[in-house]
Amino acid sequence: MNIAGNTKLIKSLASQLGFSFCGISKAEFLEEEAPRLEEWLKRGYQGKMSYLENHFDKRLDPRLLVSGAKSVISLMYNYYPNKDLAADKVDSYKIAKYAYGEDYHFVIKEKLKTFLALIQQEVGEVQGRAFVDSAPVHERAWAKKSGLGWIGKNSLLLNREMGSFFFLAELIIDLELEYDGPIKDYCGTCTACMDACPTDAIPAPYVVDGSKCISYFTIELKEEIPTEVKGKFENWVFGCDICQDVCPWNRFSKPHQEKKFQPHPNLEKMTASDWREITEDVFDRLFQKSAVQRTKLNGLKRNIQFIQ
Repeated sequence: MNIAGNTKLIKSLASQLGFSFCGISKAEFLEEEAPRLEEWLKRGYQGKMSYLENHFDKRLDPRLLVSGAKSVISLMYNYYPNKDLAADKVDSYKIAKYAYGEDYHFVIKEKLKTFLALIQQEVGEVQGRAFVDSAPVHERAWAKKSGLGWIGKNSLLLNREMGSFFFLAELIIDLELEYDGPIKDYCGTCTACMDACPTDAIPAPYVVDGSKCISYFTIELKEEIPTEVKGKFENWVFGCDICQDVCPWNRFSKPHQEKKFQPHPNLEKMTASDWREITEDVFDRLFQKSAVQRTKLNGLKRNIQFIQ
């Protein structure tokens, strides 16, 4: 099959596997991103996430991750829930929507393995690797480069048809394909995300200070949460959706169709008292395969106690 035929096939397979959008870029050095990433790290915006300082070159050049790489296939998978469990719950605690169901790393990684196997089946000898936020891949830069959306002022990828409640994933392969191009920025003069952030984690448009983000404090930070952010979490105990919830583009979000992303039925019934008294058994039942397991019960309890 020729380049155009292979490209058409890959985009068709992506759609069949449930991905909302598929864009393709040439595997090359991300020249524009290099100084931005360097400056971001220099300012200490990574906080205690020291792993972000590693593999600088690999983050910017996919050919260092996959030998002979020619194409980066960027994919988008919807996780917007049927019901926002955080809405109208002033008396309870909140977790980010992405963690309602099973951990996306595992759900999407399986789809990517199937995707690569199908490409090999249809095209022949194709070598590559699948990535779901699991290696030093600059995923938002690749998604932007391949036209899946633009980078919003909250530094997340925004899509005109879907907003931002989706996961990004990549297949980096040694097959030459037709490449897509970036689209324009549609944020305009809007600063809703910057204005709404209670910890001032967006100091300038398109720049997020990771060390001030509620998601960082409640997930990534393993030590005590600094007292200067006390009273600013608005009841978020795992992650935070504030900058996404206020984004006008998320009025176009549509509920996902992925059964594995459905929350445990008891999660919606949790009251503030239930959260405060949560036991190991309840934690494991509610979050058996969820990303919330990252904090473990002790981490979740630390977050709840900090908010009280």
